[in-house]
Amino acid sequence: MGLFWDLIQHGQIADAHGKADSLENRMEILENQLQRTNATLMELLRVLETRFGDDLDGDGRIG
Repeated sequence: MGLFWDLIQHGQIADAHGKADSLENRMEILENQLQRTNATLMELLRVLETRFGDDLDGDGRIG
């Protein structure tokens, strides 16, 4: 459940930062958000693989 809570919080943070003034600030915020989203998705994939025992991403290993 913690992973989903992280996703909700990232969305709320993005909404708050979406009101940034400059294009550079918005780009930096979006890049950071993308990195956090990717990290969260990779963690979710690891948890799902571990829980269900399947190689979901095709890398030849579980977890």
